[in-house]
Amino acid sequence: MTEQYVLDLQEVDETRIADVGGKGAHLGGLSRIDGIRVPAGFCVTTEAFRRIVAEATSVGDQLDQLSRLSPDDREGIRTLSARIRRTIEEIVIPGDLAAEITRALDRHGEQAAYAVRSSATAEDLPTASFAGQQDTYLNVMGVRPVLQHISRCWASLFTERAVAYRRRNGIDHRTVDMAVVVQRMVFPHAAGVLFTADPVTGNRKVATVDAGFGLGEALVSGLVNPDAFKVRNGEIVTKVIAAKQRAVVALPTGGTREVAIDSERQEQPALTDAQVVRLVQLGRRIEAHFGGPQDIEWCLVDDGFQIVQSRPITTLFPIPESEDQENHVYVSVGHQQMMTDPMKPLGLSMWQLTAMAPMHAAGGRLFVDVAARLASPAGRAGLLDMMGKGDPLVRDALETVLARDDFIPSLPDAGPVRPPGRRASAPIETDPAIVTELIERSRRSVAALEHDIRGKSGPALFDFLLKAFEEHKRVLGDPLSMQAIMAGMEATWWLNDKLWEWLGEKNAADTLTLSAPGNITSEMGLALLDVADVIRPHPEVVAFLRDVRDEDFLDELAKVTGGTEARDAIEAYLDKYGMRCVGEIDITRPRWRERPTTLVPVILDNLRIFEPGAAERRFEQGRRAAQEKAQDVLSRLRALPDGDRKADETQKMIDRVRTFIGYREYPKYGIIARYFVYKRALVEEAERLVRAGVLPEREDSFYLTFQEFHDVARSHQVDGRLVQQRKDAFRSYQGLTPPRVLTSDGEAVTGAYRRDDVPAGALVGLPVSAGTVEGRARVIVDMAEADLEEGDILVTTFTDPSWSPLFVGIAGLVTEVGGQMTHGAVIAREYGLPAVVGVEQATRLIRDGGRIRVHGTDGYVEILP
Repeated sequence: MTEQYVLDLQEVDETRIADVGGKGAHLGGLSRIDGIRVPAGFCVTTEAFRRIVAEATSVGDQLDQLSRLSPDDREGIRTLSARIRRTIEEIVIPGDLAAEITRALDRHGEQAAYAVRSSATAEDLPTASFAGQQDTYLNVMGVRPVLQHISRCWASLFTERAVAYRRRNGIDHRTVDMAVVVQRMVFPHAAGVLFTADPVTGNRKVATVDAGFGLGEALVSGLVNPDAFKVRNGEIVTKVIAAKQRAVVALPTGGTREVAIDSERQEQPALTDAQVVRLVQLGRRIEAHFGGPQDIEWCLVDDGFQIVQSRPITTLFPIPESEDQENHVYVSVGHQQMMTDPMKPLGLSMWQLTAMAPMHAAGGRLFVDVAARLASPAGRAGLLDMMGKGDPLVRDALETVLARDDFIPSLPDAGPVRPPGRRASAPIETDPAIVTELIERSRRSVAALEHDIRGKSGPALFDFLLKAFEEHKRVLGDPLSMQAIMAGMEATWWLNDKLWEWLGEKNAADTLTLSAPGNITSEMGLALLDVADVIRPHPEVVAFLRDVRDEDFLDELAKVTGGTEARDAIEAYLDKYGMRCVGEIDITRPRWRERPTTLVPVILDNLRIFEPGAAERRFEQGRRAAQEKAQDVLSRLRALPDGDRKADETQKMIDRVRTFIGYREYPKYGIIARYFVYKRALVEEAERLVRAGVLPEREDSFYLTFQEFHDVARSHQVDGRLVQQRKDAFRSYQGLTPPRVLTSDGEAVTGAYRRDDVPAGALVGLPVSAGTVEGRARVIVDMAEADLEEGDILVTTFTDPSWSPLFVGIAGLVTEVGGQMTHGAVIAREYGLPAVVGVEQATRLIRDGGRIRVHGTDGYVEILP
């Protein structure tokens, strides 16, 4: 077969990425859209690049070296990348290839000026744009210079920034090829960028246009501030005309240069309003062709627009699919569940099947549509009240949406509306036996599940699980359980409100709930201190644990002196808590029982930081502090007018909160216990399908929904392309930040605290555990990498229950996500740790190792010099 080294733009479209790269394929597709003008040109195909690279055997060796470098070895990457570029640029283009390129130049005008543009096979993709990672050369004139710049484009596949970008996106250097686009140069009056969705808010109905004089390079390079327009429904809604002092223009002899713009012209708009609206109309046509929001580069030539590039906007958070055209408002489930990482498809579908409310998936995350509640005045009040107590940023975002009168209609209430989450909050007696009975009910249900699922496989397993999910929801929605949860939460709110009103004391319940009985999550952290006590007398065990790498270390541990006792203690811990892990709402995440090495660093920290008996002492200290606080509060109340009544009411609420607040953590423990039973059965099924040759790897099942997995078990057929697409999508989702509130227009609505009672420069958050502490900040995003010293302040994105073993060794807590009653807040109060949650971008703004002061009572964090 004759190799094709050159293809005209008219010969290609977006299906030809493998031949002409992302840019070339998109330009070919653009040239086929009715009414869209694209500068004429051709592509030098990836086949030409592969031939050139094959000419230099040293490139293969250099790529091997590059793949072995650590991602952190910036100097090594810089040096090796430069060497590969030099090697490629020095290769002489073979005569037949040069001749084919020359013939293409003859067809388009040998003496014309050209733009020579890189077009890699891993750019302008739906999941990774690679914008600006490779090189473009403008106003290139003459055959020899064009050939020279084609070589430079090939070499630019290995610029330092392109290499680093591929590493971050998990793309193998060897799987990426480079094509080159050669187009007739256009000399525009104005140029710029059009986003068919607002790149800041994500709103798909708002297009933004940036415009400047001359070539678009002035904007891309940041040389000038452009004119900025926003267009919605064919009308300009905002317009800012900048003082454009410089422009980049083409030179008659080739190349470009910066020029100054005449002062009287600097503040003239680069586009008229009519041109802006017309450009956006063209953008909508391009968007419809490619099937998603586009980042478009344009030039204005003689009052006509020419499009020189269009790529997907990969930074937008996807919108949940809807079956209607109504407006929807989605609230993030991950922010409520303290897990904002993306979930794999099996995890998403399992949570949807076992949740108490309909949930919508987008970007690997789950959302609940609250539009109907917002439309009802009574439902709205209850929703905003609940959201405000949980996460004020969510409430403020919802109020922002409501302030737009045209987005959510106000409908009459159909009937009595109960506040969400409080449908079962009728009074119950303050009786510890209620909690004991609820826990026993949950344990019996899990034991029955473990018994009944044994031996189930194939389609029968999935049929069984569908019935088990109904029992799951029955347990989760147990009215008595809901009453107990709400009793503890409402008693907490009552104490904080009344003691602030009567005594002027903020968040008094934080101390009154210290060491509350029956909190399964705080007990989990203290129990790992007891494990450390078992290990402490055995130095050989400690030495063994310091070198642990393999997940089967417990088998080897028994061979060390004292190892049998240590193994038994760890096994007993895993028997009770081994179903837990970071991000545990995603069933595909490895549990501690599956990856026990996760606990080893925490055990070693406990050995280093604490003395024997620390668990019992800490619990007793908390209990005494709560008791002393209660006595102090009650005595002060009795000194007030009508003090005896106030003290009696407060005593009842203290008893009530200590009876029920610990149970707040148990339902989640029960859910995750059931999840681990489901997971073990599903993993066994995946392994059965691997043995049968149906699945290549058991983890491939994680990229199927529950129903798809069911179908594979029934048909013994799997769509490998679908699995790969899901893997690629999941990788792209990891780079997205999920919004707390998302509209069906795609707008990520950001809430604000709207407070003026914090010092300048402080980071504002939600106060969830009283007290003030100063110390070293440890910014940790992976629990397994924690290296804490006594007195450190943990700063992280979110903490679910699996983080509680770390809480025993820290002095304070700062998280980006959380609310008054989320798990991290509850455990911080249990342990008496000053804590502020919901601090936007805390892990970026706070330096690891720097000193901070956490104001847990007032809800802000100071970064200290």
